[in-house]
Amino acid sequence: MKNFINLKDVPTSDLRKIIEDAKKRKIKRKKFNTIDIDKDNPLKGKLLIQMFEKASSRTRLSFYLAIKQLGAGTITIKPKEMHLGKGGESLSDTAKILSTYGDAFMLRTDSDKKMEEFSKYLKIPIINGLSPSSHPTQVLSDIFTVEEIKKKPISKLNICWIGDCNNVLNSLIAASVKFSFKLNIGCPKNYEPKKFVMDWVKKNKKKINIFNEAKKAAKDADVIFSDKVISLNDKVNKFKKMKDFKKFKIDTKLMSFAKKDVIFLHCLPRGSEVIDEVFFGKNSKVWLQALNRVHIQKSILLYCFDKLR
Repeated sequence: MKNFINLKDVPTSDLRKIIEDAKKRKIKRKKFNTIDIDKDNPLKGKLLIQMFEKASSRTRLSFYLAIKQLGAGTITIKPKEMHLGKGGESLSDTAKILSTYGDAFMLRTDSDKKMEEFSKYLKIPIINGLSPSSHPTQVLSDIFTVEEIKKKPISKLNICWIGDCNNVLNSLIAASVKFSFKLNIGCPKNYEPKKFVMDWVKKNKKKINIFNEAKKAAKDADVIFSDKVISLNDKVNKFKKMKDFKKFKIDTKLMSFAKKDVIFLHCLPRGSEVIDEVFFGKNSKVWLQALNRVHIQKSILLYCFDKLR
C-alpha cells in the first residue's frame, strides 16, 4: 500500500504513471454512463472511507464517482460522529478502527498534524483530499488537464500563478520541482510562499520566480492559475487583504501579457480575483479542470492499492 499525502513525497516516475493511467482510463470511458464500472473492475469489493472536516464540492463528488467507477464502495463519515482523540478514544485507536473496517481513507482536514498522525497509525492507505499546507490531488489533476489541452508535457510549458500563496500553490511548487517546469508566481510582497516551501525548492536545486507585479509573472505564460484570494476560513483582515491584491486581479489586460493561446485555470470556488470575461471566456478551461478530478483520482486510488497497470 502507498499513501498520497504530498506531491513532494511521491517519486516523479510514480506521478507520471498516475497521469498516464488516467489518460488511458478517460479515453476508455467515452461511451460509459456516469457510474458505469470500468471494464477491468479493478477495486471490486474494496471500501473507501471519506471524512471531510472542511466544506467540499468537487473533492467530495469526484472521489465518490472515482471509487464507484473502479467498482468499489464508499462511505462518508462526519467528524462530529467520530471520537477523533476525544471522548476517551485516542486518534491512534480511531485509526485502527478505520483500518479494520475500510480499505483506504480519504481525509480533508484543517490540521496537517492530524494528517500526519493518521498516516502514522493507519494500516490502510491515506489520501490527502486537502490540508492547510497541501492539495496534491487538485494539482496533479491540473497537470493532467494542462497536458490534455496543450498536447505536450508540462515540462515544456511556462506556468504562471497569480494570487495568494496557499496550499494549492504549495502543491504546484512541489509539482514544478518534480516535473521541471518553469513557474512564475505573481503576488504582493507580504504574501510570498512560506520559507519552508522555498527551502525545499532550494534543497532540490530548483528555482521559482516570484514577482510582485502581476504582468511580469504573466509574461509569455502558457497557463495562468489562480485561486480564491479570501478563502472560507481565512482568519485575516479581509478588507486589507482585498486591497493588497487589488493590482493582481485577473482581467483581459493581464491575460494579454501571456501567449495568445494561454489557458486559464481556477480550482474553484472563485471570488473577485478574476473577472467574468476571463472566467467564462474562450481561454478558460475551469469546467474541464473540475471534471478531470474524477479521472486522476481513480488513478491515485489505484496507485495507493498497488494496482496501477
